[in-house]
Amino acid sequence: MSVTLLIGTMKGAFILRSDDRIKWDIEGPLFRGWKVSTATRSADGRYFAGTASDWFGPAIHVSDDLKEWTQIVDGPAFDPDEEIKMNQIWFIDASAEPYYAGVDEAGLFRSDDQGASWHGVPGLNGHSTRSGWHPGAGGLCAHAFLRDDANPDRLWCGISAVGVFVSTDGDASWKPINRGISQIIPDEEHKEIGYCVHALAQDPANPNRIWQQNHRGMYMTSDGGEEWTEIQTGLPSTFGFPLEVDPHSGALFSFPLHSDEYRLPVDGACKVYRSQDDGASWHALTNGLPASDFYGGVLRGAMDLDELPTCGVYFGTTSGTVHTSKDLGESWQTLPVTFPRILTVKVMEASDD
Repeated sequence: MSVTLLIGTMKGAFILRSDDRIKWDIEGPLFRGWKVSTATRSADGRYFAGTASDWFGPAIHVSDDLKEWTQIVDGPAFDPDEEIKMNQIWFIDASAEPYYAGVDEAGLFRSDDQGASWHGVPGLNGHSTRSGWHPGAGGLCAHAFLRDDANPDRLWCGISAVGVFVSTDGDASWKPINRGISQIIPDEEHKEIGYCVHALAQDPANPNRIWQQNHRGMYMTSDGGEEWTEIQTGLPSTFGFPLEVDPHSGALFSFPLHSDEYRLPVDGACKVYRSQDDGASWHALTNGLPASDFYGGVLRGAMDLDELPTCGVYFGTTSGTVHTSKDLGESWQTLPVTFPRILTVKVMEASDD
């Protein structure tokens, strides 16, 4: 089973390739010295990466082979009159047309020409609640995005520290959907926002079933976000960032951290938590992971799954380590490499041929 990963760090990106999900070859760095915050593969087989430079700002790059990259000239950009600063590309969704990208300061951009040019989505970027949007510790970022494959007009976007929004008219208008979530930054004027979503994951067989890792806990909805219920049983803390779901087994994966104030693994142990009952209960996966003196956190974009029949799980840490599993998290290995602070881990290719 062959897998290709892109590891995005504060100082560039690296490509990891394996034919057996045990031994890995490393290529790179790409974008040497640049922050690489996200990456994806499009439906037509091209690769996209979001970068940022202290001098040149954020940009999207495209490649046909993960080696030669071209910067998209007409990338996401706010109108200068809007007085909104473009800091980072948080996600690129090129799984279907149109493509979408989320940025910091929080905004959603759309491409109708397969990523060649991008324009803002006014219904969200100019939302009536925007005056009450406040950043979390990681910034004011539009970082999570979901689609309803059966209804292309139905979309979800998560913004920290604002909340989850849904559109049912193809991104023309957006409604906050945060009922049942613990509010973190109350706003006197706009009481429907102030909820710090950290990650979203969706059941591919039922788009109404969505899980959320929030600043204040783990939640699930069965009605597309109209009502959320806490699903915390077995988790050692309410705080964490990544959340992923395996489309074959339905297993959910997260990496809890100690607290908002102390964003490091609980008790200094590297533990991935898995749920095999839709989030009703969670259990630690530790076989092969460091059991003590481990102080690397896992950011929201730094975990991914390969979606092969026996799912592989991959995550990178703020201390630069990479950990992989080829058996749904039952056993793990730590790769013999230390990268700069890892921002994103993305499966770019996976095949069981």
